[in-house]
Order: sequence, then C-alpha cells, then structure tokens
Amino acid sequence: MCVQLQYIRAIAALLVVYFHAILQLEKLNPDAWITDYLFGKSGVDLFFVLSGFVMWITTSDKPQTVADFWWKRVRRVVPLYWAVTLAAAFVALIVPQILKSTQFDIPHILASLAFLPWINPSDPAGEMIAPLIVPGWTLNYEMYFYLLFGLCLLVPVRHRILAITALIGLIFLAANMAPESTAARFYGDTVIFEFVAGVILGRIYKSGIAFSAPTVILALALGFAVLVFNDYRAFDLPRLITIGIPAAFIIFFATAIRIPDLKAWRWLRILGDASYSIYLTHIFTLAGSRMVYPWVIGTLQSDMLFVVVMIVMSTLVGLASYYLFEVPVGRYLSSDKRSRVDQSAKPSNA
Repeated sequence: MCVQLQYIRAIAALLVVYFHAILQLEKLNPDAWITDYLFGKSGVDLFFVLSGFVMWITTSDKPQTVADFWWKRVRRVVPLYWAVTLAAAFVALIVPQILKSTQFDIPHILASLAFLPWINPSDPAGEMIAPLIVPGWTLNYEMYFYLLFGLCLLVPVRHRILAITALIGLIFLAANMAPESTAARFYGDTVIFEFVAGVILGRIYKSGIAFSAPTVILALALGFAVLVFNDYRAFDLPRLITIGIPAAFIIFFATAIRIPDLKAWRWLRILGDASYSIYLTHIFTLAGSRMVYPWVIGTLQSDMLFVVVMIVMSTLVGLASYYLFEVPVGRYLSSDKRSRVDQSAKPSNA
C-alpha cells in the first residue's frame, strides 16, 4: 500500500488535535491571539476519503466474504473505541468535572457502543449528534460505510462502485425526505459522499495513473492550501464541497506517484500507523491540560507553546496507546481468528 497514505493519516490526525487544542485553549483563555486561527476539522475529511480509497484497493482484486470484511473492520475499530468509551463513561460517573462535554447517560452510552447516531446529552441546545467520545461521530459514519460497502461485496467488481453509490444515494435521499429526526439528520448529511469519492479514487489508482514529482508536489501544496483556507473560513456551504473536494484532490495526487518508505520520513509513517490511537485518545490528554495550564503559562508565558505542548503530549499518549493496546489487541484478534479457522479445518478424530 502507498506509504504516503500513512503520511496523510498522520497529518490528518495532527490537524484534528490542533483543532481541539485551540478549542481547549479558547475555554481557558478566550483572549489568546492564537485562538483566532481555528482550523483542523478538515483532518476528518481526509480520513473519510482515505477510508473509501483503502476499502477499494484492498478488496477490488482480493475476493473475500462479507463476514470476513466486516470482521476485519470490527477488530480494527471496535476494541480501542469501546475501551476509551467505557473509560470516559467511568470518568463521567466518578469525576464528571474532568470531561465537561461528557455525561453519564445509559441510553447514550449504549448508542455510542453500537455506533448509532444519538443526541449528546451534554449539549445544552440538544442538537449535537455525537457519541460519548465526541470525535467518535466520525466512527459512526465509518461503520455505516463499512456496513454498506460490505454488502456491496456481493456485487461483481465491475458494478461495485455503482452499487455503493446508488445504495448510499438512496439512503441519503430517503433521509432528506423523511420527517425531522436524529437519524434523518445524520444519514442525510452530504459528508457520506466523501467515502464514495475515495472509492472512485481507489479505482483510478488501480488503473495506474501517475504524474511527475514536481506536478504532485505543486498539486499537493495547492490542495492543502485550499483545504486549510476553506477550513479556516468555514464557508456556509456543504462540507462535501468546501472541504471534501480539496481532500479528494489531495488523495488523488498523493497516490499518483510511487515513493519508497524513506528513513527521513519514517517518523511520519509511524504517526500514521498510530493515527487512530492519537485521534481517539487526544481528548483525554487535552482534558488533562486544563489542570496544567496555569503552571505551563506561568512557566512558558506563551499560549502558542501551550498548544504545542498539548499536541506533543497528545501524540505521545496516542503512540503509547498504539503500542501498548492497539497493536497487541489487533495481533491477538487476528491470531485468534486464524487459530479458529485452522482448528475447524482439521479432520475430526471421531
């Protein structure tokens, strides 16, 4: 698989961490000058396009059953997400003042674990559709896409893109025609088509399209500039248009060149490997930053350095989560499945 996908995952994760770090600082010091430079939510859109891309290139020429596909996605996504969700629920029950955007609410916790859209009870306006771990709203879309994409594996490869596009499109139309509800709002959001864009880009990648290095570098510079600018300006347009299109543009050109896994960039690949852990655990690190803010500001006298410290700490905690939890659990689940298959294949002595 393209090593540059891991580079982009790393950049996407750091963008999201920066975004939430600025929001955290805004609560602590609304007058901090750096809070005027709020962007980074576009990291999510890069993740969405990447998901569609990876799902296509890993399944288009490698036949697998629907059950196998779903199991691979479950063992990749669920363990860490359930762990941090239950940890957040425990914190919300015992010391609720630490996670201010989290409340202990049984129906909400169950919906979070099931990846179902649900109004977050901590939102005073009662409008925010988000699980207990607020950034987990993206995983609700991820699992929804995996569910539908898995079903489309039953369709011949030559018709699969049409099938997933039609299936998502029909649900999208039904949601927008249905009476107002949480589910209708969630599944009727255009952001879901970013996954479809990724699938289409995966198909283009498989065709062997390529560009020269100068062209790719120039295109990526332009793509990231537009992505961050649109993110920062927060135009009142569908997210698919303002951020989704630049994100797809970036993935298209980033994958249109073959590059080796360079040692000089290996740290970025490692961050890409750990991007899921960084994404899910950084809210705990940022929540803890409230307790050290007075000390850091008293010592460093710089809000910008405080943001840098939050990003570094979030990255380190994410790396620890990756190596101490995500890797061993993923390895165990993979070997456990293989052992069950091998065992079932052995002839019975009876």
